[in-house]
Amino acid sequence: MGLLSRFLVLVVAALHVGFLVLEMFLWTRPEGQRFLAQTPEFTSMTAVLAANQGLYNGFLAAGLVWGAVSNRRDLQVFFLVCVIMAGVFGGMTAKPSILVMQGGPAAVALAFVLMARRAS
Repeated sequence: MGLLSRFLVLVVAALHVGFLVLEMFLWTRPEGQRFLAQTPEFTSMTAVLAANQGLYNGFLAAGLVWGAVSNRRDLQVFFLVCVIMAGVFGGMTAKPSILVMQGGPAAVALAFVLMARRAS
């Protein structure tokens, strides 16, 4: 159970590295605009905000990797809860699908981390 929970934490970290790449490097590029279904005008106006958001996603990914590699469940729980809260906030304020795309995988990983904690 512990190995599976750590793997799931790393999956969530990988998603956040993907969000970082999208928001910091692909936001104003045609492939990023296509993926986001946004216009060049919108992405140009919001590029600085997106880059800032991408940086924060990178910090979340780093914390998740730190927790998984060090096998520190307290870190895993903390950063997964942060991801879930960001997903809830994003789902309520920006786009409902953010809750599913960001919060969903983190909630599954958190459940496995908590189950692994009880099993050990």
